[in-house]
Amino acid sequence: MDASAADSKLFAQSPVPEQLDDIKAQLDLILLALEALAGLGSEAVLDAAQSLGFAALMSDRVGLWRLRQSSPLRKGQGRKKLDIDEARALVVVIAHLAQQQQQPIRQAVAKLEALTAKKQPLYQAAILGDYLDAFSNTYQERMEDQAFSNQALEQLALRLLVDLLFYSAPNGDRRLWLALLERSRRKALT
Repeated sequence: MDASAADSKLFAQSPVPEQLDDIKAQLDLILLALEALAGLGSEAVLDAAQSLGFAALMSDRVGLWRLRQSSPLRKGQGRKKLDIDEARALVVVIAHLAQQQQQPIRQAVAKLEALTAKKQPLYQAAILGDYLDAFSNTYQERMEDQAFSNQALEQLALRLLVDLLFYSAPNGDRRLWLALLERSRRKALT
């Protein structure tokens, strides 16, 4: 089976409507992690969407903002519903951006591993301290759920950072789509 046939088969696996809320939230969090680590903004997302042929789904800043506002975690969410095609497009765009940012992602994960092994504070590495601060500040600014403790928010940021390493690898879009489906299925069962 060639790669395009495998991709078609993979993306044929569609979530049920109940799973879409969790997928919307996860996609927004992953984009937030990429933004926090690499300083990416909406222009980078729109440029990637354009180059990947998704301009019709993400044509301008307002459209992208509305797409991201579909996350149930967002303040003022609910202005637009995310459909399957938009979710799949975001998966491909996220993987593409993660591949472009693979070096800083790898560097941050390597620092995380080294400091964790030595049981040293993560803020000793500038890349991790800057990432954790940016993630926390952006999360608190944009997200409705403020119940997270600082430690829980840090753990979320670190999990997303490690996840980005997998999504930056070849076939990252496949890995991300499968992870989204699996996480949303597990959440639906609980």
